Formats: sequence, C-alpha cells, structure tokens
Amino acid sequence: MAQLWDLGVRGTALDAFAAWKEGLLLIALAVVAWKVRRLPAVKAADVLAAIYAIVIVIYWFLPQGWLDGEATARGELLALRHDLFPVAAYALGRLMGVAWTERGRLGGLIALTAIVVAVVGLVDLALISLQAWRGSGVPGWYREQLGLDYEGLSGLPENWVYNTGDEENPIRRLVSTFLSPLASAYLFVVALIYAVSRPFRWYWGLLALLLYAALLYTHTRAAFAALALGLVVLALAQRRLAPAVLGVASVAAGALFLVAYPSIGPSTSYTPEELEWLRANAERDPGASGDPFAGNEASTESHLRNLRDGIQVVIEHPHGYGLGNAGVVAKRTGVEIRAGESTYTELGVDAGVAGVAAFVLWSLALLVGLWRREAWLAAAFSAVLLLGLQTDVIGVHWIAFTVWSAAGLAIGLPRETRTGETDDGSGLAEAHGYDAG
Repeated sequence: MAQLWDLGVRGTALDAFAAWKEGLLLIALAVVAWKVRRLPAVKAADVLAAIYAIVIVIYWFLPQGWLDGEATARGELLALRHDLFPVAAYALGRLMGVAWTERGRLGGLIALTAIVVAVVGLVDLALISLQAWRGSGVPGWYREQLGLDYEGLSGLPENWVYNTGDEENPIRRLVSTFLSPLASAYLFVVALIYAVSRPFRWYWGLLALLLYAALLYTHTRAAFAALALGLVVLALAQRRLAPAVLGVASVAAGALFLVAYPSIGPSTSYTPEELEWLRANAERDPGASGDPFAGNEASTESHLRNLRDGIQVVIEHPHGYGLGNAGVVAKRTGVEIRAGESTYTELGVDAGVAGVAAFVLWSLALLVGLWRREAWLAAAFSAVLLLGLQTDVIGVHWIAFTVWSAAGLAIGLPRETRTGETDDGSGLAEAHGYDAG
C-alpha cells in the first residue's frame, strides 16, 4: 500500500486496494459456502460468536447522540469492519471444517509465512537504512491515507526505533512486511508455539531459532511474555515438560537480550528535526526511565496508563459510546479517543460492557473447545488473548484472520482424538490432521 501511494495511487482508489483483505475474506466465504451448501453442527462458541456480532451490529445502528459518542459515519463503518473481522474469519473456518479434507497443512502454512516475514525483517535490518524508509511512501501512506500523523520519526511510526536515551544511539526494531514490530512479533509468537508443539526434529529446531531471533529483534516485551504463557499452556495441554522449560528459558534469554540490545542492536541516527521533537516530548514526562525493567519506563508506563484509563472509562460509561470512538479508528477520523491500545477497553467503548463481555465469553468458549482438539492452537489463542490486554490485537489483520479462522476450523474436530503422533507438518487431528497431545 505504501508503494502504491508512492506511485501516485491515492484516495478512494488506494482505499479500494487496501480492502483486499476484506474482499478476499468475503470471496472465500462465498466460495466455501457454495461448496458445502450446509452448515456445521452448532456449538456453544457459534452461539456466542453470533451474540457478539449482534451486539456490534446493534451498536452500529444506535445513534451516536444517544450514547454521547462523536464518531463519524466513516468511523462507524471502519469500527464495524474492525470489530466483525474475527467473526467473519471464524465463520470461514467453521465452513472450511466441512469442506477441507487436508486441514493438516494449516500449521505448515503459518510456519512458512513466519519464515518469510522473519527473513525479510532481518535482511531489512542488515541492509536497508532508516533514511531509505524516511524517503519511501510509508510516511505518506500513514499520514495522508490513514490519517495517522507520526511526528517523532519523520512520519514513520515512532516504535520503529528503540529509544535508548542516548541521542547518538537509537536502535532499529524489526518491522518486516507488516511495517510494525508489534504485528511481526505476534506472528512469530503463534508460529513459535506451533514449532515447539511438533515432535522434535532438527529442522523444527532451526526454524524455532530463526523465529526466536526475529522475535528478539522486534524488541516487543509483551510478545516475550505471551510466548512464555503460550508455551506453559502448551505444556499443560500436551502433558509435556519441554514446552514449559522452553518458556522459562525464553524469558531468561529475552531479558538478557533486552539488557544487551543497546550494544548489539542495529544502530541508526535521528535527524535534527526528530531530536528537537524528542527533546520537547521528554520534557513533558521528565520522570520516565529508559530501563526496560523499570516500572516507570516510558513505554511500560504508557501502556499501563492507557489500560487503566480505558478500564475507568468503561466503568464510568458502561453502555459505551458507540462504534468509532476508540483506538486507531477514532484517531483516523479526528474524534476524541475514549480508549486505546487494549482490545478489551476499545470494545467496551465501542459496544459497552455487553460487547466486551460477549467477546470474552466467546473467546473463553473457543479456548475450552480448542483445549482437547488442538493443543498448539489453544496455546497460541491464550497468548493472543493475553496480548489483547495491551494491544488492539484484532486490529492486526493477520492475527484476526489466521488465528480466528484456524480456531473455527479446529473447533469442529472430534473431542477425542487418537494419541498416535505423526510428523506430517500438520497441526490438526490425525485423520484430519493431528492433535499434538
């Protein structure tokens, strides 16, 4: 999209191109629905998904004035797309469960995707300068097309760089094809959990090392924590000790990497204009620390403050403000951001306590359903739900599409699966794939 913007494709035309994900999802839904021509047996998770979707649609119809909201019509549509994307992906997975007889390839496709993203990101850090990105279409894509005006890094998202506190030594973070260290990190977490769930082979070990190295270079602490949680859940679901040991080891290795990152990370430099903005920004919060383990570290403090403020808003206004009053959608459409970052507080603002409760109950039903059907996916889903506390995780389209459609696909498997292991690169039960338990 940034390259198209740089080539002069802008405005409505570029919006249409940018909707390729939604278009692909709708086409897939139509094709699979036509092929199966029947619905799978209804499960509790299906009912809760429908309830969540109904709540979102009702809030889309409610006038903003009734809810004290300020969202524009465009903002409401953007929020509707955002909130219902995982429902559509889940529906696709449920339908695919009826039609797709080679479901074992799903985990391998996720691993392959992660390999490409990791390699591109590491090559970018090694060979492409930050200045080349400053001169690319990325700043214009964010600023003029998406309405996201980033000031601290010449129009690039500020989180592309880890600010060490030393003006001469800012460190690059891996962003890869997602143009985001966070989204890239979340993909690596899902793929790593899948790789660890496989019966040990040397090639899975090499893949895990590559993905973990890429994850470290995203410098995303929440992803480190989510990976550890996911591996512990995987150990419980598979009744294996190794994933839990690897989870503890990953925390230790991640902590050491964070300490060493200012010395070993790919260093870059700020422009004079960026330094001027950063100094002014630092004066607004003189007590912030640069220590990644300190409670008052700037990023940690910001995440905790946003989560705390968002929870307070939902408590004080439990019926919500209506779609389009939270997160990136509110920022893009120029209205007051009532809550940001956390999936749960953003849903609480968009659709009130009813919306966030429906989403949480649906998520828990999925987690319970996956536990006995697909161990690695239950673990990955747990990690994603944890990430949702500090990130708008359903706003990462790869996560919303892949994880929720995979959950829909796996939830249709029989509860009791055979225990014989196969090494087919799959992640689904043996006759239909393989339950790694």
